[in-house]
This record gives sequence, C-alpha cells and structure tokens, in this order.
Amino acid sequence: MNQPSLRKTYDLAGRVAVITGGGGLLGPLHGEAIAESGGVPVLVDIEEDRAEERAADIQRRFGTKAHGLQMDVTDEGSVRQATELVEQRWGPIAILVNNAAHDPKVGGTSGENRLTRLEHFPLTQWEQEIAVGLTGAFLCAKVIGAGMAQRGSGVILNISSDLGLIAPDQRLYARPGELEENQPVKPVTYSVIKHAVIGLTRYLATYWAARNVRVNALAPGGVLADQPAEFLRRVEDRIPLGRLAERHEYKGAVAFLCSDASSYMTGAVVVMDGGRSVW
Repeated sequence: MNQPSLRKTYDLAGRVAVITGGGGLLGPLHGEAIAESGGVPVLVDIEEDRAEERAADIQRRFGTKAHGLQMDVTDEGSVRQATELVEQRWGPIAILVNNAAHDPKVGGTSGENRLTRLEHFPLTQWEQEIAVGLTGAFLCAKVIGAGMAQRGSGVILNISSDLGLIAPDQRLYARPGELEENQPVKPVTYSVIKHAVIGLTRYLATYWAARNVRVNALAPGGVLADQPAEFLRRVEDRIPLGRLAERHEYKGAVAFLCSDASSYMTGAVVVMDGGRSVW
C-alpha cells in the first residue's frame, strides 16, 4: 500500500464541510481551517446574514469557495432542508462540524446573577440551551451523518470544551462583598451540554465505525475576547501556559481532525486548554 505524503493527508480539496454556528465567535475560524486546507466551508447559522457575511470574508481572504446558509439546528425540518440545499448546490457533505451552542454570559446586576444560580435557573433557559448545544448536534448528526454512512465515508467533529471535562470554577467569577445568593456563576447548562457532547461523540463513533464515519471531539479552553482584567488574572493563574487562547490557535486541530491526517482516530477527545484540565 502506497503511503501518502503528510502534506497530502491534510488536503481537503473539494470536500464540502458544514459548520454550525457559523456566524459566531469560533465558527468562522473553523471555516477558515477548512478553506486553508482546500475544502469548501458552508457556514450555517440561525442568522443568515451573519453566515453569509462570514463566508464572504473567508472567500475574499483565502481565494476559495465559501458559502453561508440559514439553518435552525433545533428544527429537524430546517436541518433536512438545508442539507438538501447544500448537496444540490455544492455536492455531498464530507465533513460536519457541530459548533453551534449558547455560551451564557457571567456577570450582570444582582437580579440577573441570581437567575444564573442553580436554585433559580429558569427551566425555559435550560431547555433553550440544551436544544441548541445538544439536540442540535444530535439532529445534525442524525441527518447529515446518515448520508455519510450511506456513502461509506465522512467526518464529524463535535466542539466540546474544557468544561466538558471539568466543572466550572465558580471562584473565577466571585465578587467581593456580594451576598452569596447574588454571586455570579457559570450557569449549569454549558458544562452539562459540553459533557454530553463528548458522550454523543463516543456513541456515534462506535455506531458508525463500520460505515467509515469517524467522529471525534475537540475540547478547547477559553478564548481571549476582551474579558475584564481581574477575571483574566484569576483564570490565567489556573492555566499552566498562563494565558487564554488566541482565536486562531484551534485552527490546526480542526484541520487535523477533519482530514485524513487523523484517519486512525475515532471516538477521541482532543484537549486544547493550555493545560487547565491537568491541574
């Protein structure tokens, strides 16, 4: 058997990749990783304008095809319709990056903070965030992954988090002098969803192994995004590398996990968190 060159194993030439949450913080960066590797990123988002704008930016900067499309990951009909449109217009979907999620913000007024705490966390918010971050990943895998399995080839990359491996350290958000019931916390949903995404990854990896559909997860750490100085000081003390990630630093892992360079990996969780989960 001829051994392909290392450079060739990273080549995604002509492969269509759907990235959910494509209009958000990291979705466009995942699209860039696909584009720079020769693939065709399709950024899907509930807000079509944002998806199209980010796709146009990728196309302009990297001189490759990129597309934006509206899709509601919580609606199976929307997922099926968008999948059909993608495959009619640009070809079979070879890669799915399940990236869409709500990342609830921490910190606000005392009343707002009170609602983030477990004792007062609204059921409606729990259901909305589960619907996007977990049910959305399930529906996209169900619809798009089934097509991959029928063709006998495909890659699914689920975006988890370091908080899919460890619990949030609520001391990071503490406000001196604030009553306990008004202290800001990272809400329960984010960590629960990111843990569950890893479970979904392992289930799908074994379910479709015989159909040559590989399923892995990436567990990134926090990203530098104009956070308050005191929060940065606290969190950086808990990270062996002493800093949060720059947005572009996950692109290499995405390219690796979506390409044949990772052809003998499935059901794996690649952790890129500056070492935070080691401590």
